[in-house]
Amino acid sequence: MRVRTLAAVLLTGALALTACGKEGSPTDTAAPAGLFEVAKDVKVDGSPTFEKAKARGNLVIGVKEDQPGLGYKDPTTNKYSGFDIDIARLISAKLGFDPEKIQYKTIQSAAREQALINGDVDYYVGTYTINAGRKEKVGFAGPYFVAGQDLLVKKDNTDITGKDTLKGKKVCSVTGSTPAKRIKDEKLTEEGNVLEFQGYSQCVTKLLNGEVDAVTTDDAILKGYAAAEDGKLKVVGKTFSSEPYGIGLPKEDTALRGKVNDILQASLDDGSWQKIYDGTLGKSGSSAEKPKIDRY
Repeated sequence: MRVRTLAAVLLTGALALTACGKEGSPTDTAAPAGLFEVAKDVKVDGSPTFEKAKARGNLVIGVKEDQPGLGYKDPTTNKYSGFDIDIARLISAKLGFDPEKIQYKTIQSAAREQALINGDVDYYVGTYTINAGRKEKVGFAGPYFVAGQDLLVKKDNTDITGKDTLKGKKVCSVTGSTPAKRIKDEKLTEEGNVLEFQGYSQCVTKLLNGEVDAVTTDDAILKGYAAAEDGKLKVVGKTFSSEPYGIGLPKEDTALRGKVNDILQASLDDGSWQKIYDGTLGKSGSSAEKPKIDRY
């Protein structure tokens, strides 16, 4: 029930976000004053990632850039915005780094683990679902949000009404993503009918051109695309997973993981998380259920 309720909130929020941004960026937001005030004299004893960032003078954060309302890069200003971006900025500030000096790196889904393993980014915030397989390679703080997998189809499509109606249909998702894996593992359509690309925007283009029948990923992402296409697409509205979004971290850096979990918990307790939600996905005015931090 929790996932369905949250999905409904995201539906409305994503629609409102994109609709109100038609004159500019679909994710134009203004963070409340003082939300990203930089903390002083922060220490994270035993964290090599933190020490490396201190020596550098700023954080390098992996993100997405093509997800309206979550992680979006305005092509005219090159500025990033959205719920995930503001969570990344909040963590930066609480770690003692100026969020305005963040170096954002757009990392595709299939390359996230390797980017963290290689030390290419200090942490990753980009609709990154926590699961057991990924925990073998990287660490996670959070979750800071929970979404659910759904399907995006053309507005006039009446054949696809849920995951059980995908047989014989061509379904598109992103290489290395949880949604693509689930479609294959559950054999929801024939393996040859699952197309994978580096970005969801490519899948949406294929859908609009009639080259695929559906795009699948988290409902929050799909709603942003549906709204942006001005009535050409729709989300089926039947989620079939629970997607806990986490902050991806180097696996062995348990000190930083604990600190980020502390920051996320504090944001849930002091209202910062709610302010970020209200300024991005919550533009509709609908409420959202707060996630529960899962420490391990």
